[in-house]
Amino acid sequence: MIITTTQGIEGRQIEEYFGLVTGEAILGANIFKDFFAKIRDIVGGRAGAYEEELRKARQIALEDMHAEAQSLGADAIVGVDLDYESVGMGRGSNMLMVSACGTAVKLKP
Repeated sequence: MIITTTQGIEGRQIEEYFGLVTGEAILGANIFKDFFAKIRDIVGGRAGAYEEELRKARQIALEDMHAEAQSLGADAIVGVDLDYESVGMGRGSNMLMVSACGTAVKLKP
């Protein structure tokens, strides 16, 4: 399945629109990752543990969106948008949310 952020696919025509499809993932970062990320913030550098969690969450959200589109009979998703949020109570929130949404379409052969 073609998944793209563009509104169309070069060289292909859209035959049918199935509508909006979405996928979401919320993952918690554990206390050890939080601790080491705070140390990394103090001394500088990249927070690899959080980057890995974001990669996992993005993959899950895209897979969920793909499955929804496939169940509708779509063979592509256009106009995909990814959003990243920190979810939780107060400043110390440690839940990462990624949402993906796009338009499921059927392409002309």
